[in-house]
Amino acid sequence: MARESLLKLSEMTWTEVEALDRSRSVAILPLGAVEAHGPHLPLSTDGIIAGAMAGEAARRLAVRGWTTLRLPAIDYSAAPFAAGFPGTVSLRPETTTALIEDIGSTVAGWGVPVLAIANAHLDPAHLGAVRQAVATLRDSGSIRIAFPVLSSGSLAPRLGEEFRSGACHAGRFEGSVVLAERPQLVRSEVSRTLEPNPSSLSAAIREGRRTFAEAGGPQAYFGDPAAASSAEGAATVSELGAILEEAVLAEIEAAPDGDHQRTTA
Repeated sequence: MARESLLKLSEMTWTEVEALDRSRSVAILPLGAVEAHGPHLPLSTDGIIAGAMAGEAARRLAVRGWTTLRLPAIDYSAAPFAAGFPGTVSLRPETTTALIEDIGSTVAGWGVPVLAIANAHLDPAHLGAVRQAVATLRDSGSIRIAFPVLSSGSLAPRLGEEFRSGACHAGRFEGSVVLAERPQLVRSEVSRTLEPNPSSLSAAIREGRRTFAEAGGPQAYFGDPAAASSAEGAATVSELGAILEEAVLAEIEAAPDGDHQRTTA
């Protein structure tokens, strides 16, 4: 794998971006949030997971011959479910939509054919805001958008039983990824003492609940934090990267003839 095929926009100069064959590039935008993740995981948990997903997808796409341009993450978003917990920063949904639309339009202006969104924040307000931005960008016809929604029926089973159950905020699923990526940020002495919380966030959302507290998470966690492991986290990151890679390849293959020259390994 050529080192030049794995790039971080924030570390480049404008002349280096200008020199890229941008028609054979995929831009990857990680989306996270700053919100409560129990008493044991950092407020940046979603951003850590999104960054890991983006990095793994970038490596996979680079093997296939695509230049991957990793954009700086959006670390703030709409997070009303956690807004009652100190430390949570919640934007208006329209702010999130505008940010993504502006970034996507800018990237399209560079001649990059695909924007991949690595999203790890599943608050309904956030997902609605991202979907609105994706729809607008797709309607513009200027860029193809890969946006796999992890909580969808086809993808959730790939991420483990806890994730599929909906009891997966700051539990085994998220805790494992943070242990694999940023173990120094996990308060392990706290997570070991936390009892499993089987309350399903997805069920609570369907029932009209609007906050973690209403959904049965008075400490802002759902699932089994004590069961998290770095080994499971590494496996989860691999699967997250595969999911985003597949979404990108689907967009490339759906492009008009001539726009997807480098799709084979």
